[in-house]
Amino acid sequence: MPTLSVAIITLNEERNLPDCLAGVRWADEIVVVDSGSTDRTVEIARAAGARVEQRPWPGINAQRTHTLGLCTGEWVLSLDADERVPPALADEIRAALGSDNGSVAGYTMNRHAFYLGRWINHGGWYPDRKLRLFRRALGRYVGQDPHDEIAVEGPVHALCGELHHFTYRSFADQIRQINTFSDVIADRYVREGGRSSLTRMLLHPPAKFLECWLWKSGWRDGLPGFAIAVATAFYAFARQVKIWERTRPR
Repeated sequence: MPTLSVAIITLNEERNLPDCLAGVRWADEIVVVDSGSTDRTVEIARAAGARVEQRPWPGINAQRTHTLGLCTGEWVLSLDADERVPPALADEIRAALGSDNGSVAGYTMNRHAFYLGRWINHGGWYPDRKLRLFRRALGRYVGQDPHDEIAVEGPVHALCGELHHFTYRSFADQIRQINTFSDVIADRYVREGGRSSLTRMLLHPPAKFLECWLWKSGWRDGLPGFAIAVATAFYAFARQVKIWERTRPR
């Protein structure tokens, strides 16, 4: 059986981390890189037997890359602290590694989000297929902050099991995340010479709402689906306003 490292990055995740770690206790190695938690995150990770390093936050892709560099397993499973590997997915991962003949570079899995009291099945949130399991020597992070992305050199196969994602604890939590993410995106856009667009500011938010609510059937998820569509539209609007703020004449 090839060895497996689980790579997790954290910041004040004492609420989520115990359940995340419990789902991967069967792995050969768990590596946690923490970016300055002030709660019990580090204590919880060490008590679970994880290898823990604390490091200032350089951006998500840089932090993921550093965490990957600490892993020693032949395979790596990349997780967020608010994600869970249920038994069915764990069994499928072990079976995939047990049958490894060197021909596969990575595996995707469907991430299923739980938000505002229900599993979200539409609106662009599901299906949400992610490449999270990959051969360490063939994988790297290629995303643009604040979103990470894994690329591998070689064939990618799909797993049937679902990765459970216990995302935002509340609508307010989602809005806080949107505020953080839109700051990162606006700063990057301006650094690259971008400018705001009145057309995008006017048209992109309602288009995103319609995409989530109607075209991708977010209405099937009830009020949580409506909240997601509204928040997605606001995210599009916030990015454009912040770009305008950063580039307007003083």
